[in-house]
Order: sequence, then structure tokens, then C-alpha cells
Amino acid sequence: MINSDNQKFSEIRFDWERDEILEILNYPLIDLMWEAQIIHRRFNQYKVQLASLFSVKTGGCQENCSYCSQSIYSSSQIKSHPQFEVEAVLNRAKTAKKEGADRFCMGWAWREIRDGKPFNSMIEMVKGVKELGMEACVTAGMLTDEQALKLADAGLTAYNHNLDTSPEYYKNIITTRTYQDRLDTIKRVRNAGINVCCGGIIGLGENNGDRASLLEVLSNMNPHPESVPINSLVAIEGTGLEGGKEIDSIEMIRMIATARILMPKSKIRLSAGRENLTKEAQILCFQCGANSIFYGDELLTTSNPSFQDDRKLLKDVGVLFNKDFEYCDKTVSTV
Repeated sequence: MINSDNQKFSEIRFDWERDEILEILNYPLIDLMWEAQIIHRRFNQYKVQLASLFSVKTGGCQENCSYCSQSIYSSSQIKSHPQFEVEAVLNRAKTAKKEGADRFCMGWAWREIRDGKPFNSMIEMVKGVKELGMEACVTAGMLTDEQALKLADAGLTAYNHNLDTSPEYYKNIITTRTYQDRLDTIKRVRNAGINVCCGGIIGLGENNGDRASLLEVLSNMNPHPESVPINSLVAIEGTGLEGGKEIDSIEMIRMIATARILMPKSKIRLSAGRENLTKEAQILCFQCGANSIFYGDELLTTSNPSFQDDRKLLKDVGVLFNKDFEYCDKTVSTV
């Protein structure tokens, strides 16, 4: 039985084993949520970070991730777009800040970062976002040690590079990049002194053992990723997983609660698929440890709840949020 006084929950650990993670993941839901809430209250405030995500370069990615509409292997009717200019991206960041976001995440549909003008523009975007007083995050595939150091010098807050799923199930989702490639990228980010944003996706056809395995890899990183996005599959026509079934909200709640127990201080972010969660399901996720959301009408190429709806939801829940959010709430009418 899970017990808050149990030694295994009394301190932050980096040696979680798969069997004990699976036991936690499968525990009776009410008890699991209770334990996660206790740990969340012990290590964090009930404050939700608002992060806005913008696709700087859309489509044409050379990876064959079976869930992704931006892959060249996908037949999705996605509107590809070359890289936006620096000014356009910073204007979008200003809008995100006015709407309440305090973290601006920028995505490039690349296998790896490309040197030259595209990378130089990325550096300018990072600097510009930081000058706005916002956290800056980038997701752009693999990168070199030198590129990581340049991003760190520019002031990059975090680099996102998800593991997607377990090492065992990974080959069923992508074959153009190895699991070790992903781990090596995360190591380069960490070595450069940049915060790590790393999570995964549920609903890819994996089982609970795979979910426990993914959480084992994440929770054994020392330090833990500062941000852990938990996504659920958004099945997009034309992708390899277009027939994927929508997950039950209880599966998301279990994943959030277990991640909170394993990584007490990390920001656990409700990410892709949140639009499919009811208001009540989202509230339960906040209760058991989710303390960050992607905020805005779109996530790269999938839809997301509107910022007005999110603003009302967070007010109803009674969680804390940033001052810009409070100011925005006074100046923009809700729907």
C-alpha cells in the first residue's frame, strides 16, 4: 500500500525501478491521486505555468514518426511553411505574453538543427524572447555540442526533446532515429547548462509496462528533467497512427499522478490531447500534480483549448498564475 510515511516517498530519488513504477501506476486511483497530491503540496505551490507553442518551421521533417503530420512520410494535408522571419516570431511572442503566457516555445520540423542563416535566426529569436521577460524554449531535433553552447549563450531557458515512449516500444513508432540518439541530445543540452524539457506520448499502442519503462528512464535522469510534457495521441489522418483510439482520461490522470510522485519538483505539463479532456478531468490532473499547460489555440499542427477557456478554467479551479495572466484577465473578455 502507498504510504506517505514510506521511506521511498520521503525524498527525491533517481533509482526508481520499473516494477515499483508499474505498481504505482496501477494503484487504486483514489489512493494514487491522494499520494500524488500530498507530494505535490510538499514540493510545489498550486501554480500553473502557461506556455505558448509556435511552429516556426512547419512540415518537411525527414523523420518517420508515425504520429506526426509534419513527417515527409505522412500524407496528411498539412500546410507546410518555411521558417518565419525573426520579427514575425517575436510579434507572436509578444501576443502570447499579452494573453498571459510566461514561456514561449518555438518548434522547427527538423531532424537536426541546421547551421547558417536558420540557426542564426534561431539565436536572435531566443534573445528576443528573453528580452521580453519570457522563458524561451526550443524544439528542433538533434543538435551538436557547439550548437547547444551557442543556444545557452543566447539565454535559452530550455530545450525540448521528447523520448516519446519506452525504449522497448520505440521501434514501433520511429526508425529514422534511435533511442540513444534522443538520450545523447538530452545529454548535450544538459552539459551546456540548458534546462531539459523531456516527456512522452501515451496512446501509441503501448501497454502499461511501456509507460512504466518510459517513466523509469525519465525519473532516473539526474537531475530530473525540469519540464516533463505528458501528451496523448491526437490521431491525424494521413499519419501511421491515424486509426489510433482516444485514450480514457483516467489513463492521463494516472500518468500525471505517477510522474508527480517520481519527479516531485519537475513541471508536469498537460500537452497535446488536452482538448479531448473534460474540464473535470483537467481539474483532477491539476489536483494530482500537473502544474503547466500549453496555452493558446494551436500546438504546432493540432488544436488546443482557447486561451479564454483556459483562463476561465484556471480561475474556477483557484490555482495561482502569473501577473500577466491576471492583467490579461481584466482586459480581455471571457467567452
